[in-house]
Amino acid sequence: MMQQASLSDQEFLRFSQFMRHAAGINLPPAKKSLVAGRLGKRLKHHGLTSFADYYSLISSETGERQIALDLLTTNETHFFREPRHFELLRGFLLAEHSRGRVFRAWSAACSTGEEAYTLAMVLAEALGEAPWEVLGSDISTRVLAQASLGLYPMERAKGLSPERLKRHCLKGIASQAGRFLISPVLRERVRLAQINLTQALPSTPTFDVIFLRNIMIYFQTETKRKVVARLLARLRPGGWLVVGHSESLNGLAEGLKGIAPAVYRKH
Repeated sequence: MMQQASLSDQEFLRFSQFMRHAAGINLPPAKKSLVAGRLGKRLKHHGLTSFADYYSLISSETGERQIALDLLTTNETHFFREPRHFELLRGFLLAEHSRGRVFRAWSAACSTGEEAYTLAMVLAEALGEAPWEVLGSDISTRVLAQASLGLYPMERAKGLSPERLKRHCLKGIASQAGRFLISPVLRERVRLAQINLTQALPSTPTFDVIFLRNIMIYFQTETKRKVVARLLARLRPGGWLVVGHSESLNGLAEGLKGIAPAVYRKH
């Protein structure tokens, strides 16, 4: 039986530097056991005996590098997470929106898609047949593949009311029992894309609201400034930038006004 490799402090530092360079994510020493646990499976998969050998592998193979990035990216999300933000969106920003113009929302760290589909539900309910669209993006191809299916186990429906579950989802039967599918009507309005927020952004239209929630906590201060600057350039005047309740943009950007906890408006 192959002996379990141990992760040295020096090896952990190399993976930490890899994540900072590739995704702007800071891995403190407390994450050492997490890195060892998640990457240890890939060592076994490739028959490697050391984390140094695995680091050499991801340095030379793009596909394996993406797998490592996926494994070390934390993805915690659910439908209508921090629901007050969606209440504010519907009660204020959507209420003043001109129905003749496309309303665009961006879930900039959408993980497995729950936030993007939550936005789609809110827009469908508030705007109906008026034009709107949602972009969901993430650095992880693994979670985007899950998001593209729009298929979730029923235990993930805890943030959805029975009314929304009935209106926007299809309940699985037979082999899909115990799961639900986001309706095709919603999924066709949601576009998913792999985007690294720490690098130059691809071409996009301007957005009315950008959700950048629960990702800034992983960035160092200078990375936060650069990410916010990139996103503000894609936010229309009067548009909203929403971060997580435990996050703040104070001192990170000019031209923003706080209008509610973790909600900022562009001048």
